[in-house]
Amino acid sequence: MKRILLVCGSGICTSTAVNAKVTKALDEKGLKGKYSITQGKASEVAAQSVNYDLVISTTVLGGECHCPLVIGTQFLLGRGTEPIVNQIVEILTKDE
Repeated sequence: MKRILLVCGSGICTSTAVNAKVTKALDEKGLKGKYSITQGKASEVAAQSVNYDLVISTTVLGGECHCPLVIGTQFLLGRGTEPIVNQIVEILTKDE
């Protein structure tokens, strides 16, 4: 099970909207049941990212990230997400 940390400024609003879109996209790519998403605050990434396989952020991060990082602002716009989804899938399936 791959662990994804999805962060925004507050850990609530934006990450909730993006979570639904990322979940739908990953499920459509055949990854249903192969990942879990935890929402959090951008300020928590430096400390929390050591426990995750991927961080998706909808905001600029001010600290270190200890795993692959994908900027997911395109999910907020609702267009141009296919390259980002492919990048996420590649990261999550890299060691399979």
